[in-house]
Amino acid sequence: MADALSKSGSNRSAVRAVCLAVSGVNHPTDQQRILTWLRDIFPTQVKLYVRNDAVAALASGTMGKLHGCVLIAGTGTIAYGFTEDGGEARAAGAGPVLGDWGSGYGIAALALTAVIRAHDGRGPHTMLTSTILQTLGLSSADELIGWTYADPSWARIAALVPVVVSCAEAGDEVANKILKEAVQELALSVKAVVQRLGLCGADRKNSFPLVMVGGVLEANQRWDIGREVMDFISKDYPGAHPIRPKVEPAVGAALLALNEFMKECVQEAYRR
Repeated sequence: MADALSKSGSNRSAVRAVCLAVSGVNHPTDQQRILTWLRDIFPTQVKLYVRNDAVAALASGTMGKLHGCVLIAGTGTIAYGFTEDGGEARAAGAGPVLGDWGSGYGIAALALTAVIRAHDGRGPHTMLTSTILQTLGLSSADELIGWTYADPSWARIAALVPVVVSCAEAGDEVANKILKEAVQELALSVKAVVQRLGLCGADRKNSFPLVMVGGVLEANQRWDIGREVMDFISKDYPGAHPIRPKVEPAVGAALLALNEFMKECVQEAYRR
């Protein structure tokens, strides 16, 4: 924050509102912890807001308006949505142990598992074996076990997604199945949020923005996961309007701070 203020030629005294969009702060206790920390930095007249990072991603596509749904699919995945009257809901986003299938980690973990299964004779032969081993500089599937557990960080595993996509584009059935399952999981997360919030209306045709964020959803030559997810969702919710953000989530957080600040100013003026 100090660096951002410095680069903008400003300082803390000019700040009127701060929005921090942070992963894993949905519980009030976590939000209060962040707010207490912020209050030690900024004076009492500065408005402070703490949101899940997915909310800033949504705002980066809607330019600060909290309405619609965002689907993030990068290393992890989450779907998060808002109604125009403030209702909110989320699906997934609980991390790989609790089933963030469809994420980069989930796709790559299934690919690694497929390699081991093929090596053991428990699964079909797959191009993933030779391609992943070559990518990692390994000579056998046995070495894959040591590589995986030497540093089981989520991002390190998720970095193998382009390998899975390339194998699928080359016609590998195992890789194709993994990506198709990922598409279904990602679409299911969005559908769960849309249904709980009633974003599509009773006739399922109401229009609402669907912000698509994350490397997994970026277009490839033939296997476009984002397009496949959108096609899957549109069958049930034709009113879903896909949006690719033109600004960074950090800008989305700034727009949230501005909008919330202006809303409170209007409310205070009305009370007077």
